[in-house]
Formats: sequence, C-alpha cells, structure tokens
Amino acid sequence: MSTHEQNRLREQISTMGKSFFDRGLTMGSSGNISVQLDDGGWLMTPTNACLGRLDPARISHLDKHGQLISGDKPTKEHFLHTAMYEERPQAGAIVHLHSTHSVAVSCLPGIDPCDCIPPLTAYYAMRVGKLPLVPYHVPGDETLGDAVRSLAGKHSAVLLANHGPVVAGKNLEAAVYATEELEETAKLFLLLRGENPRALTPEQVAELEARYPRD
Repeated sequence: MSTHEQNRLREQISTMGKSFFDRGLTMGSSGNISVQLDDGGWLMTPTNACLGRLDPARISHLDKHGQLISGDKPTKEHFLHTAMYEERPQAGAIVHLHSTHSVAVSCLPGIDPCDCIPPLTAYYAMRVGKLPLVPYHVPGDETLGDAVRSLAGKHSAVLLANHGPVVAGKNLEAAVYATEELEETAKLFLLLRGENPRALTPEQVAELEARYPRD
C-alpha cells in the first residue's frame, strides 16, 4: 500500500472518530477503530486516545503479526479486532463503541442472547443482521477475544454484555454505517419495549440478506 493511501486511511479514521465523538456516540477515551491493510497489517486507534481528537500521524500501524511498526501503542482492546479479522478475512474495518443505547440493550435482562435486537427495519437487517450477546468480561481481559472469535465467523456484529458493540464491515464506511444503524435500532428497540412491535418476518429478512450481502 502506498504512503498516500495509508495517509488517506489515517485521515478517514480520524474524521470518523471525530464524527462519533461529536455526536455523543463515544466519550472520553472509549471506543476504537481499525482498518486492515492490503499486506495483512492494520491501522488502529491508540490506547487511551479520544476518538474526537485523533492525530492521524500517531495512529498505530501494526504488521500482520500484531507487532507495532509505528505510531502510538494500540488500543488495549486490540484483541477484539484481531479476533474478528481472524474469523472474517473479508472484513476491511472494525468499529467498537460504548454507544449509549447499544450498551443499554446489552444490560437488559431477558434479551435473546442469540439475537439481542429484532429486525425492526430493513436497514438493520441489511447492515447488522443477527446480533449475538457476548457474556460479560472485565475490559481488557483477553479471554474476551476468544468469546468474540467463537461468534465472529457467523456474525458481522456482536454485542458485549455491559460494554458495547463490535462491528465489522467490508471497509471503514460500511463498518461505520452498520454501527450507526445498530445504535439507532437499539434506540428504537428501547422506545418500543412493551409495545409488541411488528418486526420483519424471517422471509423478509432472508430476501434482504440475499439482495444485500454485508461482506
């Protein structure tokens, strides 16, 4: 990958991170973003970095073995990203946020751990699909990577209990759109709790998945 292209991706990560932060989808130093490079390495947001104030030049550059080549030390949740990439080699980018409504859903008792949010809209079915719940782990506990890995082969997004979503996409734009769709649908789900909402039927979901594969 050329230096020009890598710099473009660094700028894109910074722009998307600021957009998340400015809209209240991430706060403090929470959340992280990665993009897979064509040599198998990654660009990844650094540890303890605020997504609203990223310096493109300091974004972590890792080789395909996860060794730091340049930039600051990567996010301490790097293993969430590498676990998803290992199981989804077609993925080009991953977003992990602690976005309010998605986290709220992850804290609810009685949600279906195999599919936390019903397919309330076509765009949710197209961009997210079934969303399994990953049992709670202490943040930074690398066994969480194994739990994510066990689900990532069949799911492009997972929801970490009492923590937040991890979402893969074919490129950064796709991962961002899916993350945004998940958060908005989580908001709808919370608004409609107790109202017995009409979700899409399995046949309608299957038609969408056939027409619009996620990656």
